[in-house]
Amino acid sequence: MPQSTLVVAAVDDDRRVRESVQSVLESAGYEAVTFESAEAFLDSGVLSNVTCVLADVRLPGLDGIELQRRIRSARPTMPVVFITAHDDDDIRQRALRDGAFAFMVKPFDGGELLELIARAVPLG
Repeated sequence: MPQSTLVVAAVDDDRRVRESVQSVLESAGYEAVTFESAEAFLDSGVLSNVTCVLADVRLPGLDGIELQRRIRSARPTMPVVFITAHDDDDIRQRALRDGAFAFMVKPFDGGELLELIARAVPLG
């Protein structure tokens, strides 16, 4: 079981997805923080406390790819997992080439998501 200090941020403009991800994460013992946009996440000041970021590719304003670029600039080893309803191979390849840890397609399985996060932030 993860320690309570592992904070996972979910950035998605769909409230239902944020709530679902938050529920899955908290059921596994992670602390979850959710944001409806990349700007809200970046402006929140939580980046230094987050262990992993889950982000949609298509977001209003800054998209997920730009969010990943900004995260990697500030925290180069921060795992970023993309969760998207649009399985575009070009975007997938770009995200992975730019350092994304993984790329999942909605609807996703909660167990698969937790396995990815456990691989992204090993417990020690």
